[in-house]
Amino acid sequence: MGELADRYADSALGSFDLDFYEGGTRVRRPLRASRNSRFERVDPVRSFRWAKGGESFAGWHWSATTDDHIGYESWLERDRLILLDADPSVRGIASQPFWLHWNDGSRKRRHAPDYFVRLADGRGQVVDVRAGDRIDEATAGAFEATERACRAVGWQFVHVGVPDPVLMANMRWLSRYRRRRCGGRRDVADRLVCVFDEPAPLLAGAVEAGDPLLVLPVLFHLLWCRVLEADVASRLLASDSVVHTAKGR
Repeated sequence: MGELADRYADSALGSFDLDFYEGGTRVRRPLRASRNSRFERVDPVRSFRWAKGGESFAGWHWSATTDDHIGYESWLERDRLILLDADPSVRGIASQPFWLHWNDGSRKRRHAPDYFVRLADGRGQVVDVRAGDRIDEATAGAFEATERACRAVGWQFVHVGVPDPVLMANMRWLSRYRRRRCGGRRDVADRLVCVFDEPAPLLAGAVEAGDPLLVLPVLFHLLWCRVLEADVASRLLASDSVVHTAKGR
C-alpha cells in the first residue's frame, strides 16, 4: 500500500502546475517545485470586483490573525474569513493564493481556491467556499482535482458551505471587537478572567468587573480570543449567556 500511495503522489505531483506571485513576480511552476512556498503570504492572483446589480459583494476584511486586509468575493466568503480569523489553530491566511492548472483528459483546466491557510502545526490547508446548491459538475470536478493536488503535497483540502446562522451571527458580533485595542485594558481583562473563573451570566459578570461601558468591549474581545468562552453555537449571545474562563488557563 505504501508503494502504491507513493506512485499515486508522484503521478499527482506531475499532473499539476501552480501559478502565483512570488516577491511581486508572477511565476508558474510544477506542484512538486512549489509545495514549500509560503502561500499564506502571497498576493491574490485575481482581483476582487464589484458588479453593479450582481449577486455577490466583494470586499476586504481586516484580519486580526495576519494584521492585514484579506479580500473576499462574496458574503459567504466573508463569513468564512471571520471564522478562520477567530480560529486559534490558524496562523496565516491568503485569499485567491494561486491558480491550479491541470488537464482533465479532454481539455486544460484551472481553478483558484478561495483561501490558503497555514495552521499552527505548520500544515497547509486549502479552503473552497461554495453553498451546496451552487456546485455544478464543473465545480465538483475542480474541487476533486484540488483535493488530489493537496493530498499529493500533504495539505488539507476543505470545502465549506453556509455556516450555521446562530454561530455566524455571534461571530460577526464578536468580530467587531477583534482588534487588539479592544482588549487594551490589561487590568480590566485580568478582572474579567478572575470574575469568570466560576461560570456566570455575561452582564452580571461585567458589572462585577466594573463599569459595563468600559468592561464589555474587553469582555467581547476576550470571547473572540477564546480567553473567555460562551455557547456561541446554539443561542445568540445575551445578557444571561453563561461565560467562563477557558479551560487550561
